[in-house]
Amino acid sequence: MLNGTESEARSAASLEMIQRIRELAQRLNYRPDPQATGLRTRKTRTIGVLVPRLSDLVVATIYEGIDEAAIQHRYFTFVSGTLDDQQRQAQLGETALDRNVEGLIIGDARTDNHTFINALAARGVPLVLVSRHAPGHCSVTCDDHKGGWLAAEHLLGQGHRSIAVLAGESFASTGVDRTAGFLACCAAHGVSVPAPWVIHGHFDTQSGRHAGDTLLAASVKPTAIFAVNDFLAIGLMGALRDHGIRAGDDIAVVGFNDTPLAAELPIGLSSVRSPMREMGYRSMELLLQKLGGARPESERLEPTLMVRASSQFPA
Repeated sequence: MLNGTESEARSAASLEMIQRIRELAQRLNYRPDPQATGLRTRKTRTIGVLVPRLSDLVVATIYEGIDEAAIQHRYFTFVSGTLDDQQRQAQLGETALDRNVEGLIIGDARTDNHTFINALAARGVPLVLVSRHAPGHCSVTCDDHKGGWLAAEHLLGQGHRSIAVLAGESFASTGVDRTAGFLACCAAHGVSVPAPWVIHGHFDTQSGRHAGDTLLAASVKPTAIFAVNDFLAIGLMGALRDHGIRAGDDIAVVGFNDTPLAAELPIGLSSVRSPMREMGYRSMELLLQKLGGARPESERLEPTLMVRASSQFPA
């Protein structure tokens, strides 16, 4: 009665009674129950978001973009952290669906197992992947391969030929594509990166520090290191400092994402800027297009290399 049209209202009660009810609802600050409304309309205007880690600054920035687009379109979002665990991903995804979300934005797709995402699609659940991609599913990502190429082009242009890569998780398309782009550029310039110098690990400072200690303990050391995210690069720079080596003077370092920390470090970190917030914003817009019956194509957004003191010296 509060939301019906005037034509519908005439058959239910007098216009005068409806007006009195609406005035009373306004005085009492009445708000419709979204769950009850959803049961009636089949539309809850709610979107579930799955991400690897809620504490990750990159993930948080992507989610800000998702939420901004949702608010503009009068949708509500809630986010869950899966810790990149496949069982937890499935559990939290099903919990979101039990709450009658209209669709899902998934930020923790893996290269080694697409079972849950494929099953969701087979059930007709509207979904869009963000940051990471998987075959056959609509996604919004940075052009990570190109970003890796830009980092290699920069270091090769500085004359570096002994280069290592902190490659991140082997199951995340972000690390896989950035590493592949970097190695492809090196190969195109006749430079080979030794297999032991392509080091996989978590996307965090601790892994960056551990990888740095490993590289610096060897008798032959690289003159430049590319880390597939800024946190790996920051941990690496800590290891360099503890070994009495200065990033930017003794070893060149390039990270990825260009988080706000990169420019504010004591030695400014060169980093490939990924449009994190825009990725989130566009993923929400594409999901809304899907909800409207469209079949949007995947999008890869442009990266930009930001050169700072950590990599400006020639080899």
